[in-house]
Amino acid sequence: MKIRKEAGVDCGLEVDEKELAGINAMSRKTLTAEEVYAFAVKLCDNRVDRDGERFPVATLEELAELFVGKSGIFDHQWSARGQTARIYRTEVVREGELTEAGEPYAYLKGYAYLLRTEGNRDLIAEIEGGIKKEVSVGCSVERAVCSVCGQDIHTCPHEKGERYEGKLCWAELVCATDAYEWSFVAVPAQRDAGVMKSMRQDMEKLEREAALGRKYLERLRGEVVRLGGLAGLGLEHAVLEAIVKKLEEPELDELRAAFEKQADRAWGAECQLRRGGEGKEEDRDGAFLI
Repeated sequence: MKIRKEAGVDCGLEVDEKELAGINAMSRKTLTAEEVYAFAVKLCDNRVDRDGERFPVATLEELAELFVGKSGIFDHQWSARGQTARIYRTEVVREGELTEAGEPYAYLKGYAYLLRTEGNRDLIAEIEGGIKKEVSVGCSVERAVCSVCGQDIHTCPHEKGERYEGKLCWAELVCATDAYEWSFVAVPAQRDAGVMKSMRQDMEKLEREAALGRKYLERLRGEVVRLGGLAGLGLEHAVLEAIVKKLEEPELDELRAAFEKQADRAWGAECQLRRGGEGKEEDRDGAFLI
């Protein structure tokens, strides 16, 4: 199960001997403190997020190992040209307050570095100035477990965000298997950590469904325009198109039904072109000149 979360960026860190040792473990050449810029990233935490899901502390600890050495890029565009920084160490930070699950609050903190080059100068300035302050991480977990019944959240009868006998339902994201990358992005979503998460497979399905929905709406709008012309409303084709373009499926369905009734009253159940009757074929054809 592939997931993606967004989080925040802390300002620059002092590069002491300890930090420099971790950075040089990632580098092919020995770097000096003056050559690098280091900063901390709050990757994800163990609170229930807006999607009704959370990482237990055990999963955060698994992710901590997996994210060491992972590259930072932009907007999840997997290209070597977009590589900007690299995580050289991580830690799970624990605090005293309890989460909805009864665990002490904890979050995964990553320490990243980039080179102080001319090309990175603007990026460093944006981090320091608070412009680049959200990152998104992509990783995989084996299961999403229901907090109510302990079964797979996708097959159990419970719904995330609902309460059952007073107990809130959420999905526990367990058994981290891989960490792909982390990206500078624009919009955070998770409470406190500013974390945004989505399941890539679910997103791909939603995108396919959205595309099908857009095609259906276009066909429906075209049908309503056609029936509007047959109903003899006296409106120009361009005017009808402008009207239906602003409508969504419920209104379009109602208009289609109304226009069908009006067209039936105007033309009955006869064939499109009548035989006989001087001038009648020509008059009838005019109704289809929308």
